[in-house]
Amino acid sequence: MNSLGFDKPEGATRVVVAMSGGVDSSVVAAMLAEEGYEVVGVTLQLYDHGAATHRAGACCAGQDIHDARRVAERLAIPHYVLDYESRFREAVIDRFADSYLAGETPIPCVECNKSVKFRDLLNTARDLGADALATGHYVVSRPAPGGGRALHRAADSDRDQSYFLYGTTAEQLDLLRFPLGGFDKPTTRALARKYELAVADKHDSQDICFVPNGRYADVIAKLRPDASEPGEIVHVDGRKLGRHDGVLHFTVGQRRGLGVATGEPLFVVRLDPKSRQVIVGPREALATRILRLRDVNWIGDGSLADIGEEGLPIAARVRSTRAPAPALLRIEHGEAVVRLLDDEMGVARGQACVFYDSAEPGARVLGGGVIAATARIESDLPAAA
Repeated sequence: MNSLGFDKPEGATRVVVAMSGGVDSSVVAAMLAEEGYEVVGVTLQLYDHGAATHRAGACCAGQDIHDARRVAERLAIPHYVLDYESRFREAVIDRFADSYLAGETPIPCVECNKSVKFRDLLNTARDLGADALATGHYVVSRPAPGGGRALHRAADSDRDQSYFLYGTTAEQLDLLRFPLGGFDKPTTRALARKYELAVADKHDSQDICFVPNGRYADVIAKLRPDASEPGEIVHVDGRKLGRHDGVLHFTVGQRRGLGVATGEPLFVVRLDPKSRQVIVGPREALATRILRLRDVNWIGDGSLADIGEEGLPIAARVRSTRAPAPALLRIEHGEAVVRLLDDEMGVARGQACVFYDSAEPGARVLGGGVIAATARIESDLPAAA
């Protein structure tokens, strides 16, 4: 079986490879070309490069486009650079800014995969007559028992990127392929050296691609110059501890840089953009067990409606750096509610909660949603908007 899961190589099959200029997608292109596929490389220009061009590891910046072009020349495959800047701005950057100003902690990589790479780029792949779109993500796609394809965690848990791909639809999965899902990073780099790719030792991308200096507040302030309004820093017990220069400078779970001194460790517990308050408290105030979700995507068997109020035991993942943990997914009054069996600390609105059928490596992704509200106990969960 070859990299795309066919029983035999299909020499006449055209495959578009999303080439970011990094080692992972470059190896995918090389593997498929070696296996006899008609490979077409596509690189997306997603934003105005600016300072990001000079930051090592900035995805889709000028250097990355150059690197993707060099790899395509090495493999003797056609390569196209597509200007997706306007749609990326609308679907990802603007939503990121608005979410941040609403007191959330958004994950733009999820929206980029869902709205740009796996929607718009898939359409482009179809326009090019491709039978599949392959990427360098560390995630596994395989035939599902009831038909279609299912998404699974990668073999290497440390590299698994399924958390960022929960928004992928069943229709998209039919055309998507992830040849690196069974590899670890050293294996990928070894293959890059085997194929004599210039990017074999290139650093992995870090942080959000359109935040070149890692300071999110600077980007928000530039996009929404009137949004940085001062307000109060308030303890969960009601004490007013000080002032701040704008909620956009804070995230839930933050400890450093609060600008107040009380003699006790304090963390940002929640943000209230309407009152412009930053609410802080002790670490135990960050404990969360109940999550209400919005914008849920379901790619498991059946439908969400089948789950009902009785609930479905799942493994839930509330951040990319944590392993899935036991939980119960219920549908209450048409909304998805997840009850974690154990406390999670510092869960923020705007982050993703991803569902798996187990906590084991290789577990199937059942879907996920955006966290709209959190609470430690049922009675504290805010009413649905």
